Amino acid sequence: MKDSHLARATMVKEQLASRGIRDQRVLDAFLEVPRHRFVEEYLKYKAYDDYPLSIGYGQTISQPYMVAIMTEALAPKPHERILEIGTGSGYQAAILSRLCATVYTIERISALASRARRTLDDLGYFNIHVRIGDGTLGLPLDAPYDGIVVTAGAPHVPEALVEQLCEGGRLVIPVGDQSLQDLKRITRSPDGVSEESLGGCRFVRLIGRNGWKD
Repeated sequence: MKDSHLARATMVKEQLASRGIRDQRVLDAFLEVPRHRFVEEYLKYKAYDDYPLSIGYGQTISQPYMVAIMTEALAPKPHERILEIGTGSGYQAAILSRLCATVYTIERISALASRARRTLDDLGYFNIHVRIGDGTLGLPLDAPYDGIVVTAGAPHVPEALVEQLCEGGRLVIPVGDQSLQDLKRITRSPDGVSEESLGGCRFVRLIGRNGWKD
């Protein structure tokens, strides 16, 4: 895409930094990752615009600002292991991969998982492990995780995800009905589990045993 570096710089300045995203590591990740590589060819000219875009199969690549909010709320550190529920295009996983040691990401639609894997490999993001399965169950084989981010709206917080957090681990997840959710950050500590509300949002449904029915 012509002038993609300029488009990313404009996106970071006008959509992220000007709206309160302060973590410089997060902003740098958005400057680095080429968002246009994660959308269909016919939508590349819209890749850096301020709204979600279709990636097929009833799924979307989230609005850049929302990806930034969730990433900043998760606060991934360079040594940490992060689990993403809902690979989709692979863009959120790519951003996370620039901020932590290892990303595990699970997608229920095999065609999307395969396409994301190809894109991530082409970009050289080799610290990302893509799995196919029911994300509402988490990924117990590789647990526990320092952080878990869910990129679809859930009717409630799946207990399986909370259980797969390590001590001090954070879970960022949209919870609500099928049209509007509240973005929550859940932190696991020796004293139990705490919950914060980060504001309203709107995501596609989280489908699975511990989510919405397909």
